[in-house]
Amino acid sequence: MGRITRRRFIRDGSVAVAVAHATPRFLSDAASAQVSAQSGGGRNLVVLYLQGGNDALSTVIPYTDAAYYARRPNIAVPATQVLQVGADTAGRAVGLHPRLTGLRALFTDGRMAIIQRAGYADSSRSHFEGTDIWGSADPANSGGLGWLGRYLDALPTPIDPLAAWNTTRETPRALVARSLGVPAIPDARAYSFASPNGAADAVFERQAALRMASNRAGDRSHLAFVDGTMAGAFGTMDRVGAVADYQGTVAYPTSALAISLRTVAGAIARGVGTRIYWVSTSGFDTHAAQGNAGAGGYANLMTGLNDALVAFTTDLKNQGLLGSTLVLQFSEFSRRITENGSQGTDHGAAGVMLAFGAVRGGLYGTAPSLAQVPDNPTLENDGADVRYETDFRAVYARVLDSWLGVDSRLILGDDFRGQGPAFI
Repeated sequence: MGRITRRRFIRDGSVAVAVAHATPRFLSDAASAQVSAQSGGGRNLVVLYLQGGNDALSTVIPYTDAAYYARRPNIAVPATQVLQVGADTAGRAVGLHPRLTGLRALFTDGRMAIIQRAGYADSSRSHFEGTDIWGSADPANSGGLGWLGRYLDALPTPIDPLAAWNTTRETPRALVARSLGVPAIPDARAYSFASPNGAADAVFERQAALRMASNRAGDRSHLAFVDGTMAGAFGTMDRVGAVADYQGTVAYPTSALAISLRTVAGAIARGVGTRIYWVSTSGFDTHAAQGNAGAGGYANLMTGLNDALVAFTTDLKNQGLLGSTLVLQFSEFSRRITENGSQGTDHGAAGVMLAFGAVRGGLYGTAPSLAQVPDNPTLENDGADVRYETDFRAVYARVLDSWLGVDSRLILGDDFRGQGPAFI
């Protein structure tokens, strides 16, 4: 299909846009939703993206570092409240935010890996560019295909149209592929053939739509893409419908994140064939009112994250499915070390990645020393930001090589093997 330029989209995409506007709404929704690829081996990858730039120093806290409290006099979490998880290889003690009690239990149980100071050189402080860099895994060409999209493109055909599942409305950069779309299904209960007609008329309408989607588009790549996504939507409806009534073995919270994770758990438990899931939750752009003493706005974010993840991992564990599931969590950047005048934090650099489930649990990488001195090798930008230690692409490489079973060099375009922590 090739790289889609603005000129090419205007030239070729007009037909596809016209089709989308001329067809029933369920087909427009399907075209914006659909298809992806297959993975094998019975392993599930769940990517959890914290949108907005999560403050890593409030998630994993260097509570014995005096500079942490000096630079954050209003928002620092008191050392007495921190949930200790041990010391890193540099001997720096760290702990989790006090609201992450369930995650600390996962860590103690060996089901959680903490990867400190993950990022890349010259970190972008733009939400859009930063998100695209992490999604494309290519800081030099962040507008290209996604790292998971390239993985999907490399799979043999025929590709299962439900091998990847996006629980957000818009396709994230990470899942952008060359010739495939990924179904956007936030709630399985809403993914169905919607017709204003009933009984036989609805059946006829579906049959007509299927015939439309089966037409040959010739060299009109955009129309072929829309037709393919329509056909894929019909092919996945029955399997998605099998997840609609899933409740799980535990009571899930009512948050949007928890509902998305329950949907993912249902798809895994019901065996619909999906292997890659994308889940996103927002609210982490904390420029103001993060709170203090472990309470307030940021604490509420941590409560929501903790409770949703605990329900999800417990549900899978109860069904013997946690050992075949890897959850990888990250954000587009972390926050600055020093709090701002609004008792919040501004856009920063290196952050923390967390992994759950089928992992070698533990603390990976080293915490920064937050002393703002000229020769501090763990900081950058005149000591204002945390310098990265682990290239995030090395973490992706570990996932690709050790979990998805593909050569990461072919997907990432470089060799990051052996550079990252062996958390799988």
